[in-house]
Amino acid sequence: MLDAIQWDTDLICRYDQSGPCYASYPTAAQMHGGVSSFELLQALRDSSKQLRPLSLYVHLPFCAHACYFCACTKVVTKDRGRAQPYLRALEHEIAIIGHHLDSRQTVEQLHLGGGTPTFLSHDELRHLMSQLRQHFNLLDDDSGDYSIEIDPREADWSTMGLLRELGFNRVSLGVQDLDPAVQRAINRLQTLEETRSIIEAARTLQFRSVNVDLIYGLPKQTPHSFAPTLDEIIALQPDRISLFNYTHLPAKFTTQRHIDSNDLPSAADKLAILQGSIDQLSAAGYRYIGLGHFALSDDELACAQEDGRLQRNFLGYTTHGHCDLVGLGVSAFSQIGDLYCQNDNDLTHYQQSLASGQLAIQRGLHCSADDRVRRAVIQQLICNFSLNISEIEQAHGIQFRAYFAEAWPHLEQMAQDKLINLTAASIDVRPVGRLLIRSLCMLFDHYLNQGSPPASQNATAS
Repeated sequence: MLDAIQWDTDLICRYDQSGPCYASYPTAAQMHGGVSSFELLQALRDSSKQLRPLSLYVHLPFCAHACYFCACTKVVTKDRGRAQPYLRALEHEIAIIGHHLDSRQTVEQLHLGGGTPTFLSHDELRHLMSQLRQHFNLLDDDSGDYSIEIDPREADWSTMGLLRELGFNRVSLGVQDLDPAVQRAINRLQTLEETRSIIEAARTLQFRSVNVDLIYGLPKQTPHSFAPTLDEIIALQPDRISLFNYTHLPAKFTTQRHIDSNDLPSAADKLAILQGSIDQLSAAGYRYIGLGHFALSDDELACAQEDGRLQRNFLGYTTHGHCDLVGLGVSAFSQIGDLYCQNDNDLTHYQQSLASGQLAIQRGLHCSADDRVRRAVIQQLICNFSLNISEIEQAHGIQFRAYFAEAWPHLEQMAQDKLINLTAASIDVRPVGRLLIRSLCMLFDHYLNQGSPPASQNATAS
């Protein structure tokens, strides 16, 4: 079993860098407009010929309320009727994609994200799921990982009953913070009772797993104020807790302009919030999976990490990284073999493309041989905190130290600082280095300028 992570403020300040979360390698930043829908359809046919299993992601962008911290692709509206033209476009996309896949390709993983998926009415959710079942081979025996994101303010027991009936067995609840001052500052007023009610419904209805999303670094947040939120959430015993770092980018995300930067905690306070949260979660039996994700020791992710089976894709940490990921909806990402692509993130453009019978691919990339080597290295490190060098050499026909000659001196320095154990045969991340796994992975990222690493934003956990 992996030892518990250790906190070292000096090393965190020295090594912590803002950078990719490596949901993919190459990352989305390397995608370009030179990838067409024809290439996606070709990749889908290759997937079909090999009968590769599937993961499906469906993006439902609508929200009834604007959360000021949010950086997702969303449409804020009180008009529930706005979902109808979007759902018609989504149906066209489902039919086109499904036509190029084989009915024997099982959907091992399904995730509805947003936005707020439960913005849709019960009838709309039923119809959407019937369309997915018509065009894809969804499992009926509850063995798949079928999850949905939920805003507890937009769901009740009847909603949870419907979701269970439709085949969902995992839920992820957005909470962020329970402190009223913080909630007012981010325009998300949500009571503990609303969250507790949905978790109780999930348990009663035998959902397999409950995840709760929290954010540290929000306006009005302090180490003292956030600790009670975490105590209340721990008392609800979710299987997983995601503790994300808030990054303030008002020039990029318009809703963040409502946040007064003077209300944001200092870098020192953010680190203190993170350190205190890790201590609380560890004491409560939660295991650090990586990049701000925690799980109880008997959770599937924790077990997979212990066995060296954990993987990572555009949906985050998963046990289904071997599946081809098909993204449906505005801004959704797909990963089909070595092809990565993303749908248009403009709702009008997305709907217009599908209305004309065309897929809405905006950008993408094809992985090179070098990308595949680096992807394998980063995947093993970020998921399992260890790397078998000889396996990489044999699988890709390289001499590891020569291939990564520029990174090797940095690895040796990390070893001297006791972040990793480094030998000719392996790299093993030590407990003090696990919070800095992003910085280790960045050494193997061909697309980053390692000569001038980006300035630290204390982005350790997420």
